[in-house]
Amino acid sequence: MSGRVQSIHTAPEQGAEPESHERAEAVADAGLRGDRYFVEEGTFAERSGSNLTLIEHEALAAVERDYGIELEAGVHRRNITTEGVRLNHFVDRRFRVGEAVCVGTELCEPCSYLERRLETQGVREALVHRGGLRCRIIDGGRVRVGDDVVPCSA
Repeated sequence: MSGRVQSIHTAPEQGAEPESHERAEAVADAGLRGDRYFVEEGTFAERSGSNLTLIEHEALAAVERDYGIELEAGVHRRNITTEGVRLNHFVDRRFRVGEAVCVGTELCEPCSYLERRLETQGVREALVHRGGLRCRIIDGGRVRVGDDVVPCSA
């Protein structure tokens, strides 16, 4: 059960457009340096375990296939898009993203904010149970596009 980082995005403040990066610094108990959650400004900033959010490329492809909704890189407002790994299996488990060690805290179910922001009916329904994973960063480090996403050994 291993995959890789396909893309990295941050939004510097709540409501800002996501910015694409080739690499980012993950900081323990804070988030990606430069992201709204790093400075505790995101919609879910007060929710424990939301330092980092990930979503599967395969889930986005399924949304397009099943609902005809194309979600381009970053518009889903998750920090990291992965491929080749089932993120739902990381709830309550430690895993590594590049150099950073994280623990999955809960599924990142879609909210009405995303649907309103994208002005696309059906986005919320399309992402139910495939909207990604919220994580707490336990040990920080660099994360780069192409890095591995792998479970940690027990």
